[in-house]
Parts: sequence; structure tokens; C-alpha cells
Amino acid sequence: MKVLKVALLAVLTLIAGCHSSATHKVESELRSPEHPGEYRIQPGDQIDVKFFYNPELNESLTVRSDGRITLQLVNDVLAAGLSPTELTATLTKAYMAELSNPKVAVIVKTPISQKVYVDGEVYRAGLVNLTGPTTALQSIAQSGGMKDTARPEEVIVLRRVEGSVQAIRINLKNVMRGRDSTQDIFLIPNDIVYVPKSAIANINVWIDTYVRKNVPLPVGIGYDLNRN
Repeated sequence: MKVLKVALLAVLTLIAGCHSSATHKVESELRSPEHPGEYRIQPGDQIDVKFFYNPELNESLTVRSDGRITLQLVNDVLAAGLSPTELTATLTKAYMAELSNPKVAVIVKTPISQKVYVDGEVYRAGLVNLTGPTTALQSIAQSGGMKDTARPEEVIVLRRVEGSVQAIRINLKNVMRGRDSTQDIFLIPNDIVYVPKSAIANINVWIDTYVRKNVPLPVGIGYDLNRN
């Protein structure tokens, strides 16, 4: 049990980050990575940023705990959560104001293990390795499946996006009945998949009890889960 708590704390810390201004955001529209099979950069990764025509700007960097990297001329850039292709596009755009032909390449040299945490009414709560594109339901299956006391229509995915925490409610009951496969969203590293025992009416109250007791994380005002 102690090992599970340490693993959960590590994931919560990555989600919370170091921003005291972080807010919670409830997503009524489900969002999955456009290319879930691509590697997603995360804090701790070591990356090379190469400039074909401006080698003096080449950098070898470690992605900070807040998910950002610091580069010459453009300062801080958010890298965590992006694929190398997406970060390349972001940097190319950022350097257009500084360079006449900013041809950039991003290389992940030392990726860290990609994991999500599955908690709540499952048989084996804990970390799940992402060995390829993995959906919420697949991660639950890898955790032994749901208990009889679970509410599959109320599953929550916590995800950190650009300094805020998205709380995404998904109805896996419909997925299991073959009604709506779009609810079974693809996961990205450091997501938390929570299978509740009862309905969650107010996301702030739930995050207070689930997250704040482990990591100080300021809460926004009035974000209730959307009831579709």
C-alpha cells in the first residue's frame, strides 16, 4: 500500500507542477491526442534541439518539472505533452521572428518511462505502463478490471495541460455496451484514471479530497462536472 501511495504522489506531483496559479478545468468535449502512437515528451526527458542553418543555437536540454524548456532568443517553451513533431512545429513558429529560415529538429535522447495511474474501484490500483496507444478502458483492464461497486459511467481522467488540470468525465458504461466508443479516450503519460464508487457532482470538492491532501493545488471556482 505504501508503494502505491508513493507512485500516486509522484504522478500527482507531475500533474500539479510548480505553478501556484494552476487552475482546474472541466472538459465537456473529450480530447485525445491526434496521434496517440507518437511519443509524448514529459518532465525529465533529455532532448536535443538542432538548428540546421544556425548551429550556434543548438541545445541539449532536460525538460523541467513544469514541463518547459528554456532556449536562446525565445526563452521558455512548453514541451511536455507534445510529440517531437509538435514541438518542432512550435519551435519553428517561435523562431520565425528571429531567424530567416528556422529549420529545427527535436530529438528525444533519453525518454523516461511513460506511465499512467489507475485508481478507485479497480482490483489492482497502481501504475500502468504505456507500451503503445492505450485507452482509459484498456488501462483499467490492465489494472484487473472494475469491481462490482464501480460506476463506469462516472470515470474521471485527470490530465495536466499547459499549467491547468483538466478533469474529463467519460462514460465507459456506454463503451462496454457498444454504444459510444468515442468516450474511451486515449491516455497520455501521467494521466490519472479514477473509477469512482459513487457519482461525483462537484469537481472542486472531489479534487480537494483526492489531490490537495497529497499536493497543494489551488482550485478554481464553480467547475461542476457536465451532466450530458
